[in-house]
Amino acid sequence: MSKRDYYEVLGVSRNASEAELKKAYRRAAQKHHPDRNPDDKQSEENFKECKEAWEVLSDSQKRAAYDQFGHAGVDPSMGAGGGPGAGGFGGGFNDIFGDVFGDIFGAGRGGGGQRVYRGSDLRYNLELSLEDAVSGTEVKVRIPTQVTCTECKGSGARKGSSPTQCTTCGGRGQVRMQQGFFSVQQTCPHCRGSGSIITDPCHKCHGKGRVSEHKTLSVKVPAGVDTGDRIRLAGEGEAGESGGPPGDLYVQIQVMEHPIFVRDENNLYCEVPISFATAALGGELEVPTLKGRVNLKIPSETQTGRMFRMRGKGVKPVRGGPVGDLICKVKVETPVNLTRKQKDLLREFTGDMEEGGSRHSPQASSWMDGVKKFFDGLAG
Repeated sequence: MSKRDYYEVLGVSRNASEAELKKAYRRAAQKHHPDRNPDDKQSEENFKECKEAWEVLSDSQKRAAYDQFGHAGVDPSMGAGGGPGAGGFGGGFNDIFGDVFGDIFGAGRGGGGQRVYRGSDLRYNLELSLEDAVSGTEVKVRIPTQVTCTECKGSGARKGSSPTQCTTCGGRGQVRMQQGFFSVQQTCPHCRGSGSIITDPCHKCHGKGRVSEHKTLSVKVPAGVDTGDRIRLAGEGEAGESGGPPGDLYVQIQVMEHPIFVRDENNLYCEVPISFATAALGGELEVPTLKGRVNLKIPSETQTGRMFRMRGKGVKPVRGGPVGDLICKVKVETPVNLTRKQKDLLREFTGDMEEGGSRHSPQASSWMDGVKKFFDGLAG
C-alpha cells in the first residue's frame, strides 16, 4: 500500500519550519497515542505514521532526500536506504549515482583504496514522566548495535592478513556499464562496492568487520524537554563498515500522560474541583504544582470553568526563556449521596433563591429569555 505524503500526515506545508513541524507532530502524537486510544487499531496506525513522518522531516539530511526523491529517498525497501538504523543512507544511492553522492551519504575510501562507509545512525525511544521532563534527569539506556570487531580491527580479514584489491573494479568499488548512448556507473558486483576482496575472513566477525553487541549508555536529559525533542549522542551509533566512522545515536523523547497536568508548550493546565459552597462564598484551597503545593484563592460567586493563572509555576523551556504558567480551571462539583436533611435544606434554599429572581442566577435568566424569544419566533 502506498504511503501518504509525510507533510500531509503532519498537516503542514512543505516549507514548514522546524518549530511548526515539532508542534504539529506533538499535537498528532498526543491525539493518536495508544494510551489515549486503547484497543483502537486505526489510532495505533496513525500514531506510527505520524512518528515515521516526524523522524524523516526532523532530520535535515533525510528531509532534503525526501523533498527531492520522495519516499524512495528515505525508505531502504524502495532502494535508497542504508543499514537497519534510523539514519544511515548507505550504498543504495551509490548503486544508482556512483561516487557523485558518495560523500553526502557516508561512503568514502580508507587506506589502501578500500571503500569504507559511515555507520548507520540509531534511534532510541525514551519515555519520560512529566516530572523528569520538566526537571531534567539522567537515565541509563541499553541498545543493540554493531561495533567494530576487536579481532580484525574492522578490516574483516583474519589477523595477520589483509583484504586484497578487487580485480574487477580495480579497487574503485564501481564499474561502468554501457547502455546504448548512456554510460551508467554501478556498484561492482564482485566486491559489492568495497573495492577489496577478503580471501581469508576473520573467524570472529566472518569477514563483516563488525559484530552485534548491546551497550549501556548514560543519557543526560536537560530540563524542559518535550515530546518530539531529540538528544544526539555523536559517535554512539553503529560502527562503520571497513573501518569507517561510526554513526550517531538519536534519543527520541516521548513524555507520558500525567494524571493531573496537561502540558501545552511551557504552560501546564489542570482542573480543580470545588464545592458548591466554596464557589458561592469563596475560600482558599491547596493545589498541586510540580514543585509542591500552593494556595489558590477562590473569590465568591465563582462560576464553573473560570481560569486562574499562577505565574511562573509552569515549565522552563529547554532552550531558555521565561518560565511558563500553571493555569487552573475550576469545576463546581454537584454534591452527591445527600441525606434527607441535606435535601430538605437545599429545597428551602432553592425556594429562597427563586424569590430573588434573576438577581441570583443571571446566566440562567438570560438563557431562559433567549429560549422564550426562540419559541416566540417559531410561533410567529
